[in-house]
Amino acid sequence: MLKVIEIEAKTLQEATKKASDILKISENKIKLEVLKEKKGFLGVGGSTLYKASPNIDLAIEGKQYLENMVTALGIDVKMEVQSPDESTITYRLQTSENALLIGKEGKTLLAFQTLLRNHLSTFVEEPILVTLDIGNYHASRKRQLEIMATKTAKDVARSGIAVKLDPMNAFDRRIVHSKLTEWRDVETYSEGEGEQRAIIIRPKK
Repeated sequence: MLKVIEIEAKTLQEATKKASDILKISENKIKLEVLKEKKGFLGVGGSTLYKASPNIDLAIEGKQYLENMVTALGIDVKMEVQSPDESTITYRLQTSENALLIGKEGKTLLAFQTLLRNHLSTFVEEPILVTLDIGNYHASRKRQLEIMATKTAKDVARSGIAVKLDPMNAFDRRIVHSKLTEWRDVETYSEGEGEQRAIIIRPKK
């Protein structure tokens, strides 16, 4: 899961510097293992082949990154980390300023989550699923969206007139699509690009 490369260098310091440049992480987070010693001509000018990788625990790295961001804002934070496997990490935060960190319609929370994912992605070969929740926002938002989706679907089924919902992020759209996927009378699809992408709920043909 963590990135692994091979580095050939004459000194440990040179190998650390090379690995840091290639992996794009700081030198103090580099782990080196000797693979092979290469002797130079007449025993002079030899080099060593190293295996280099990030010297971190991915879940803890993310925890420290989040703590640094939040405490830099002067906000107290309590955090729970769950990582059932190497490719999934969930961070749940309770802070003294939940509303501030969540932002309108969760936009600030999503921005923090994007920064966190981008940071952790520098250490791994394959994409990982990183989820950030603050003040149980996701559960509350899910309930609100499901209630709204159900009410709108009933109106559409009764009137026979399609309804276009306000633009939503991908997380919110998935909740609405999932809630209505088994409905017999209506169907959903998305249209638009970027922040203007929105769900249409229409009668089934």
